[in-house]
Amino acid sequence: MKHLITILCIGLISFSVNAQEKVAKIEFKTDVIDYGTIEKGADGVRIFEFTNTGEAPLIITKVKSTCGCTVPSWPKDPIMPGKSGEIQVKYDTNRVNPIRKTITVTSNADTPNVALKIKGLVVDSSKNSVLKKKTKSVIEQ
Repeated sequence: MKHLITILCIGLISFSVNAQEKVAKIEFKTDVIDYGTIEKGADGVRIFEFTNTGEAPLIITKVKSTCGCTVPSWPKDPIMPGKSGEIQVKYDTNRVNPIRKTITVTSNADTPNVALKIKGLVVDSSKNSVLKKKTKSVIEQ
């Protein structure tokens, strides 16, 4: 009986060690998206593509942006090993200014928090710059 209990204990310990080795791993194609220079009101949607390169299902629990001007959406279902997914980020391009935002992805992966970044510049071409030289003076008009 002692031998049976010993064998069962060793079996359970080796099973739990093997189960702990299987983890999800999230690998992004890129962790920075550059919008470049875009017009006010342009399409602000960009996509971060990723793959679960681990051996366990990947579960993304939360995706959070540094401000309300950037709205992320992500898959709520588990991403199986070897499968890919997308995190969509929508930036409010009605705000004329430089874009420098961080999106934090929280999951059950071996690296539980990953920081993604977006950058760029939103311009309003309908507004004239005060630095541009006027072609006509006020008197000439």
